[in-house]
Amino acid sequence: MVRNAFIRITLFYIVSISFILLNLWFVVNKDMMLVNALPLVLAIILVAIFSFDKVIYLIVFFAPLSIPLLETMPELGFDMYLPTEPLLVGLLVLFVIKVVHERQFDREILLHPISLAVYFNLLWIFITCFTSTMPLVSFKFLLMRIWFVVGLYLLTAKLFSEGKNMEKYVWLYVIPLMIVVFYSTYRHLGYGLWNKQAAHFVPSPFFRDHTSYGAVTAFYLPFLGMFAFNKKVTNKLRLLATGAFAVVFLGFILSYARAAWLSIIVALGVWIFIKLRIRFQPIFISLLVLIVLFFSFQSQILMELQHNSEESSADFSTHISSMTNITSDASNLERINRWSCAIRMFTEKPVFGFGPGTYMFKYAPYQLTGDRTIISTNAADGGNAHSEYLGAMADSGLIGVISYLLMLALVIYTAVNTYTRLSDYRLRSIILAALIGLITYYIHGFLNNFLDTDKISVPFWGFTAMIVAIDIISKKQEAGKKQES
Repeated sequence: MVRNAFIRITLFYIVSISFILLNLWFVVNKDMMLVNALPLVLAIILVAIFSFDKVIYLIVFFAPLSIPLLETMPELGFDMYLPTEPLLVGLLVLFVIKVVHERQFDREILLHPISLAVYFNLLWIFITCFTSTMPLVSFKFLLMRIWFVVGLYLLTAKLFSEGKNMEKYVWLYVIPLMIVVFYSTYRHLGYGLWNKQAAHFVPSPFFRDHTSYGAVTAFYLPFLGMFAFNKKVTNKLRLLATGAFAVVFLGFILSYARAAWLSIIVALGVWIFIKLRIRFQPIFISLLVLIVLFFSFQSQILMELQHNSEESSADFSTHISSMTNITSDASNLERINRWSCAIRMFTEKPVFGFGPGTYMFKYAPYQLTGDRTIISTNAADGGNAHSEYLGAMADSGLIGVISYLLMLALVIYTAVNTYTRLSDYRLRSIILAALIGLITYYIHGFLNNFLDTDKISVPFWGFTAMIVAIDIISKKQEAGKKQES
């Protein structure tokens, strides 16, 4: 025993001294400071092998704090979010190894209708990678979507399968998000708290623009509101949730993200419909009627909108009213320019599209001179289609957008169905908060697209995983009751 202890101590010192010497050599001769992160990388690899859930928690925690690689190494020709995306890649590799070795995974998650819709969407993206005008870009887009789905949907749904860890998943994101809000607000104070222009860059480097920052805060407000008004938890937890809600709401307001503001209003309306148990069929029919009326009278509507000359402003009422200004507001005009390009691209390639992830590289020739604005660009660095739906149409054609819409429709249907079926107060509260949070992004998706980022993917796929897990739990509970009776 003494001999074994001596061997372990000797090995410990040999490994430690070797690492120190190797580290010094890299720093002095190669000027490579990143080698200092090697112990952390090895530790994460060990954690991932023995405990998937800890890696998921790390990804969730670091998502609001992640920084694009190009921010630190602009000379590189590719980009990814650090440290979350390398963790997701590692998680994908380990997941594949684990499934191949064990030849099993939770069948109820794998074969859930929402999961099947996700696979259909991924399958069509895969097919359109082969017809893509830029195959390398498209396959990279597909791979990125796969590691988001595996890590943040499949494995996370497994993490929630016993009805646990859902609140933890939310808080692990909210706590670092509050740090970002404090950081952004502190920077904002330096330019004047009501300086709208400063809102565009103060969340940097954690958020590239104020719209994604606003979208994330809108995502989490329903959960924090639910926690704050939950009478079945301790007063301390409710007080903590109230404070967190106030902080995140401050970030939401100071983001000056009009799409986020609109999304929370619509989501609140959906919450009221669900709480009042209003049937969705008349709402759906009313929505269809409104869409038909819009297209029937679009010329008159556009002429009326052109009378609005309110520019986006620090004044909240003016900023809100500027959402319908399509005459002089550069942001709105540029968004219409991008949408018009997406539609023209879709009409040229309606079946397969230009290829997943290619819009930003291909849209420039489809800009009309009359549509261009002072912020228009021909470079591929000015953002995407400003719409999850039109972007999918341009990238992957009609089936691409239909597969995405099918997935969203199944999520809403499953959530509402499960909510009405459940008797468990906690699970009812969670599934409603998850659905309302997702609705904020479904609405936001008409005006922006951020699903290729870790910051949006964590709540988007995580909240979807909650709905799937709770649906499976509720069906098991129903089956158990039937057997007892």
